[in-house]
Amino acid sequence: MKNINFSPPDISEDEIKEVTEALRSGWITTGPRTKEFERKIAEFIGVNKAVCLNSATAAMELTLHLLGVGPGDEVITSAYTYSASAAVIHHVGAKIILVDTAPGSFEMDYDEMEKAINANTKVIIPVDIAGVMCNYDRIFEAIENKKHLFIPNNKRQENIGRVTVLSDAAHSFGACQNGKNAGQVADVTCFSFHAVKNLTTAEGGAITWTKTFGMTDEEIYNEYMLLSLHGQSKDALSKMQKGSWEYDIIYPAYKCNMTDILAAVGLVQLQRYKELLKKRFDLIKHYEMTIDREKFDIIYHHEDSYTSSGHLFLVNIKNASVEVRNKVIKYMAEHGIATNVHYKPLPLFTAYKNLGFDIKDYPNAFNKYKNEITLPLHTLMSVKDVFYVAETLNNYFKNEV
Repeated sequence: MKNINFSPPDISEDEIKEVTEALRSGWITTGPRTKEFERKIAEFIGVNKAVCLNSATAAMELTLHLLGVGPGDEVITSAYTYSASAAVIHHVGAKIILVDTAPGSFEMDYDEMEKAINANTKVIIPVDIAGVMCNYDRIFEAIENKKHLFIPNNKRQENIGRVTVLSDAAHSFGACQNGKNAGQVADVTCFSFHAVKNLTTAEGGAITWTKTFGMTDEEIYNEYMLLSLHGQSKDALSKMQKGSWEYDIIYPAYKCNMTDILAAVGLVQLQRYKELLKKRFDLIKHYEMTIDREKFDIIYHHEDSYTSSGHLFLVNIKNASVEVRNKVIKYMAEHGIATNVHYKPLPLFTAYKNLGFDIKDYPNAFNKYKNEITLPLHTLMSVKDVFYVAETLNNYFKNEV
């Protein structure tokens, strides 16, 4: 019997060598490798600047702070996402507005999203599930349709003059849509480099932007630096220059910086990334060839207008209940295959129930979740592994019958 893990990191000797060199360099916190990683990310995406932090969660939360979002404001996101997308809204004191998915979709119902926009709405956080970018054209259309309701709280919000689109692109580094890369479409885009992501730094994240809210690229970069390092006017690299110890605390901020050890992993991963994406799409092709479409619906990672990052392979078991789905997960495990579920809608969790959310108000999200199973998809798999996983899944119902 095979033993197929769900999503182990693909770490080569090159990453290990680069980390070793970082350890020996004398710079293990934020330093030259982090700055180089930021430059390389911006170059890869095609933007002027990027910021690296310790997580995509921190990236989203600091962006809300940068925009001055807080008590009395509302931020819209999907009910079908990981907790981070909504928790950051709660952290800054704003009101979480959850929108149901469209019927049969992993994405928000954009008509319902538009209805939810009001004078208190400051930000929308769309979620690029599995690496497939959301319908940003429709999101911006909805914002323009409701632009007359927008009431800014500060000069940065006044500068953009409408609701800000803050993309939760934790899954979609390397995706593209209508000729633009993830990171070039939303006003601000936040990526994750967590251990299970296509490109990993073990823990980490990055921010890119297309709007600067009345600042220059350098000013917005510096603002993120302040927010991520206690509001300190110099980072460790600057302070350690001879005679340059003096610094100021501009305001009490946060501690979210990326370290050079993690950036060392990311620099090598980025060098390998095009080949890693190619491998993912080869595996996806073989999943698509093998899975029984009469029994299963699958997520599509490539259409004429987009190519995803190939991050997750989501499958819905047609007409199945939660109980059947869970039996399938157990069956797969008994055959040595680790699977997962993406996602349990937020209103099913205690934290969000306590905030007043009820899954009955999100029927489409529940229907999408109840029979969803995520199959392993990572670059340490072989094509034979994919065939084994797909055929094992197909065989569940043959055996049941």
